[in-house]
Amino acid sequence: MIRIGIPQALLHYQYYPMWKTFFEELGAEVLVSPPTTQAMVSSGSSRVIADTCLPVKVFCGHVLYLVGECDFLFIPAIRSVKSKVYNCSKFLGLPDMTKAVIPESPPILDIDIDINKGKRKLYQAIYELGRHFTWNPVKVRRAAIAAFKAHLCYRQLMSSYGLTPPQAIEKISGGVQPKSLSSYPSPTPATIAVIGHPYLLYDEHINHRLIHRLEQAGNRVLTPEMLTDEELESATARLVSRAYWTYEHEVTGAGQHYLESEADGVIGIMTFGCGPDSVMMDMVHRQAARLRTIPFMCLTLEEHTAEAGIVTRLEAFLDMIHRKKRSRLTVCV
Repeated sequence: MIRIGIPQALLHYQYYPMWKTFFEELGAEVLVSPPTTQAMVSSGSSRVIADTCLPVKVFCGHVLYLVGECDFLFIPAIRSVKSKVYNCSKFLGLPDMTKAVIPESPPILDIDIDINKGKRKLYQAIYELGRHFTWNPVKVRRAAIAAFKAHLCYRQLMSSYGLTPPQAIEKISGGVQPKSLSSYPSPTPATIAVIGHPYLLYDEHINHRLIHRLEQAGNRVLTPEMLTDEELESATARLVSRAYWTYEHEVTGAGQHYLESEADGVIGIMTFGCGPDSVMMDMVHRQAARLRTIPFMCLTLEEHTAEAGIVTRLEAFLDMIHRKKRSRLTVCV
């Protein structure tokens, strides 16, 4: 059986159920690298120049872990998933960069996804990917349909039950039962929204277990995946009119929505040196300053970020929110 390696980094949290379903429908076995470790970060950093962003360094570390463990690596070049909306350059050149810096990697399945080229090109790219496993176009089409359905179910599971991607993936795999948003203890100390890209929010090594720390303190945590696509697109339109960057709704859409709704505070997560994120996060920061209703904090991560610094800022932010809530209760009484 052919083994397909998928690094647990970058777009893994957005599309893993879809990718897994597609390859398994074609008779392949899917192998995922384990959660990020410091050894992965160090090995990935050693292969690229210092100016490379942290998520790509982490990705390279995951690829190095999979060397010798699988027959193929699946690394798509996702240029655009929506008309006239474009992806960051790191995603466009990811397969070529991997081949250049990790020459010992297994053969790479580098499908090119670009909606702006039309549906015909997209279908051709899917069939070309499927031909590594079968020459029967009907089987490839059936696998693609099953994969898309799996993706829709994955998205619905997160938005309906208030699950994070790791929780939803575990549920799909037969693990934990979904926990609804109403299952949090009432009243909770605070409701905190965390916005940013999934490869930052759910990589506990990079963010020093940020979401876990918030939940351990009894707070209810909201993330972009807990919103529907319609809610994200509507909020993005209210803040920036039209999205330019792919996955922009994870920052601007989620940020605008939670600043207007049920959150007591919003935390933005980004990495040092990321051009698109610096612009998007600044828009959310300016909007928070204009509204002056919900506290906003931006955490910028890089490979030398100390855990103590994250914990200190997080404790100060939560203390500010709790003081604000207590003062409101006092006034009401």
